[in-house]
Amino acid sequence: MKNTNPMLLIDFYKAVHSDMLPKKIEKSVSYFTPRMSRVKMWDKVVMFGLQAFIKVYLIDYFNNEFFSLPLDEVVGEYERVLNATLGKEAFSSKKILKLHKLGYLPIEIKALPEGTKVPMHVPMFEISNTHPDFAWLPQALESLISAEMWHPMLSATVGATYRDIINKYYDISVDDNIPRARAIGDFSFRGQESLQSAVKSSAGWCLSFLNTATVPVIPFLEQIYNCDCEKEPVAFGAVSTEHSVMCSNYAVDGDEITLLRRLLTEIYPNTSFSAVLDSYDYWNIIDNVLPQLKKEILEHNGCMFMRGDSGDCVEVVTKTAFKLWDIFGGTINSKGYKVLDPHVKAIYGDSITVQRCEEIYKILIENGFACSNVSLGVGSFSMQCIEEDGILKPFTRDTFSSCIKATYCEVDGKPIPIFKNPKEGGFKKSQKGLCFVYRDENGNLTFKDGYTSQDIPKENNLLETVFKDGNIVREQSLADIRKLMYGDKF
Repeated sequence: MKNTNPMLLIDFYKAVHSDMLPKKIEKSVSYFTPRMSRVKMWDKVVMFGLQAFIKVYLIDYFNNEFFSLPLDEVVGEYERVLNATLGKEAFSSKKILKLHKLGYLPIEIKALPEGTKVPMHVPMFEISNTHPDFAWLPQALESLISAEMWHPMLSATVGATYRDIINKYYDISVDDNIPRARAIGDFSFRGQESLQSAVKSSAGWCLSFLNTATVPVIPFLEQIYNCDCEKEPVAFGAVSTEHSVMCSNYAVDGDEITLLRRLLTEIYPNTSFSAVLDSYDYWNIIDNVLPQLKKEILEHNGCMFMRGDSGDCVEVVTKTAFKLWDIFGGTINSKGYKVLDPHVKAIYGDSITVQRCEEIYKILIENGFACSNVSLGVGSFSMQCIEEDGILKPFTRDTFSSCIKATYCEVDGKPIPIFKNPKEGGFKKSQKGLCFVYRDENGNLTFKDGYTSQDIPKENNLLETVFKDGNIVREQSLADIRKLMYGDKF
């Protein structure tokens, strides 16, 4: 399928706004801002995904599908679609022609570092034109930016939320040398809306954790965030069975113990693996089969993860940990909590939510068990919605009411602060003029608006140029982002 002309990656009305702007307008500045949170537990959103948007769309996509193609082809396609849909009298293609002849995107983006936890109302990034003939362009990109940016930010915020839970309960019950970034994994690939959604979502998750089932996130992070899975921890997968494996072997062997023994002694004698055990009778495996395999398990050079995949996730995974202690024993760690023998562990990846994750950890601690005895997998449910007060809240752009609003322009050399302030809009009120983003005396991220290009402070604005005139100016690596979020305790 041929890629779409990038100038057609718009809502229809963007095609006509250039003719509606004030005459002699030379500059337009807009800000991307989370305006309110519809999730009670969240008052901040993780800034993430802009570098990917810049590289994928503003550089590669525009260069390959617009600037490198013949003028007649790009203008002709633009006119073909809009002539048939809006009508010839409704729009002008002159701006597209001029942009193509210019040969680059005359755009500057100033942004907060990715990985920053941004409070509501604080601008995340600023977008403006660098050439006076293209004041229409920043807002023409609004639809594409909005569609591409909210999802990775939400996934990064989900990941950070789970990491906060891990930090809280690991501080209580787990030795400090146990890696927290391996405590929970992303199992959401198959439940996402598309491959692109799965990759962006897992990328946001990988800011806080190393475990994921989404293999294509690794080349994505390598290409976009300057990392190398052969030289550093980018993300890790896991060896695991699935029901097709368990069921087909059961059909041949007439039991499940034969395959489990083969996994331990023949297939993966030196490799940790997860075995899904609920294809037929999960508790029969735990109570009756595992004791028969005790010798093989304890002699195995690795860990066998006992995985349930149905039933009440809280009950199944905690009860499994307790039963594994009874069968295999373990030790008491420095904080006074039980730690299973390193050859066994419980894992669960079905129906895990933020609330259930906390409930699991609370039950473990109440019964004297370290939270590291269980590993959890977070599926697409957690990446797409959250439950609060018994209400299911799906994630959309409106979860944080993320938007791009124009707040400043220059017309015939005159600076003009502009703003939106609907009487009944409440949170929809925009900034006015240019914005200066900084940290107050308490270290809290905040901003001041109302500036013009003449009086805005020239130094210490946390919005720094990341893209200008077709080129990326400042990049962050995956390691940089993780360090910003977690320091040396990733």
